[in-house]
Amino acid sequence: MILHTGMRTDIPAFYAPWLVNRLRAGEVCVRNPYDARQVTRYHIDPQVVDLIAFCTKNPTPLLPYMQILAPFGQFWYVTITPYGRDIEPNVPAWQEVVRSFRQLSAVVGTHAVGWRYDPIIMDERHTIDWHRRMFAAMAEALAGWTEMVVISFVMRYAKTRRNFPEVRAVTHAEQLALGAYIIGTAKTYGMTVYTCGEGRALLAALGADTGGCMMPRIYERALGRHIRFPKYQHQRKECDCYLGADIGAYDSCPHLCRYCYATAHPQRVRKNMRLHDPASPFLIGHTEKGDRVHTARQESWLEVQEKLF
Repeated sequence: MILHTGMRTDIPAFYAPWLVNRLRAGEVCVRNPYDARQVTRYHIDPQVVDLIAFCTKNPTPLLPYMQILAPFGQFWYVTITPYGRDIEPNVPAWQEVVRSFRQLSAVVGTHAVGWRYDPIIMDERHTIDWHRRMFAAMAEALAGWTEMVVISFVMRYAKTRRNFPEVRAVTHAEQLALGAYIIGTAKTYGMTVYTCGEGRALLAALGADTGGCMMPRIYERALGRHIRFPKYQHQRKECDCYLGADIGAYDSCPHLCRYCYATAHPQRVRKNMRLHDPASPFLIGHTEKGDRVHTARQESWLEVQEKLF
């Protein structure tokens, strides 16, 4: 099976000690975000967890523990964007994240780490020319350290509109103009552009891979193995990706990026962080009276007879 850590929060950036404790304990408990009393317990064992997927804006805190992760297959997305503290209040400078990206790539390999340049925001300051300059500088710095870059244009979810009311949709003309430049520039630096969410149809004709950014073929490439994937119910109509089981929790990421779909209110984030205990099996809080704990049925999805790519 595949275990995810980053669809709801940024575990490597803020909860590395907790994850290390869970790896050592061999299990983790996860509350259903829509029914808090429903709890799923997952075993974290390389016999049944074929790959752990990470999405982070700062892998640095987890880098000292890569030996503990070594028995597991891994795939990492690291988001590196050039916005300021007015949009991403607690995200490190992009040059700093590039340095940690290179360290990570040196450990897991270029096939197992991807760069996310998303979401793309357009306004009077963040123009097409500005994005061209910034993307080119970042692509040059990451050349040879990854084979892929994912782009998406900002989507105005209800949470985004509340926390970032001035954000506007990116027009089709802007998507085409910037997308063409990004696809060409990425190719120059040895990267394939993958699209996420909005903009897929427009960019397919320009050479982008529009088949999804967290798909079985990407996991298989990271592992170098074929996987027997069960049928999967997609969570969003804009997304074809195979996301699987996530061990994170919403409203727990202190990056507080204003465009984030996973944070409803900064006050909830502060409250949840006060409830975090690195020794707990839960990311936020502990076992509570009335919890209905279900142990997940887990098994390896790897092909029985190994087939290397």
